[in-house]
Amino acid sequence: MAAVFSHGDLRLYLLALLEERPLHGYGIMQALSERTGGTYTPSAGTIYPRLAKLEEEGLVTKTQDGRTAVYAITDAGRAEVSGRAEEVAGIQDGLSDSVRIIADGVRQNVREAMKSLRADLAAAGAAPADDEPPAADPRGAARAQQARAEAALSTFRATLRADLRTHVARGGVLAPELVDALQRDLDGVVARARAALGR
Repeated sequence: MAAVFSHGDLRLYLLALLEERPLHGYGIMQALSERTGGTYTPSAGTIYPRLAKLEEEGLVTKTQDGRTAVYAITDAGRAEVSGRAEEVAGIQDGLSDSVRIIADGVRQNVREAMKSLRADLAAAGAAPADDEPPAADPRGAARAQQARAEAALSTFRATLRADLRTHVARGGVLAPELVDALQRDLDGVVARARAALGR
């Protein structure tokens, strides 16, 4: 699976989580898992070094509650989250899109598995003689290819949308030439697909 967080995003997102309420390390890991629909559960080796760095920078504090360390955001940490609110929103949008892409993939895999199972059951119920070739199902094959095409389009849209939103949220500029080139490329793909479909 592709990285859920781009470079530096996890650090900022940890601050955003702690702005909501103080948490212990395991609570942070659980919160990240919940926010990503269970698709990303970071290890302690990922979270604790980042928390230690945030503490060194004066952005979070650590207090002991018995044997458990509880992390809370400082005023400096709140100021950073506030000043980078658009980036936080972009990260959240990216997480939502990542979860959607993964969910779409899972649904597609389930659909394909069900189609395959139905085909296997149908074949088992009407198995041809050993010397008789199996009948082709062109409509079933076409539907399977249609499903593949739709899944590819959905993944493309969600991935590019997340990349664009994150780029803009981080203050990046979208050159008109890039958008024009993207539009031309997409128009070309549509024209080639229609030609292949005889439209």
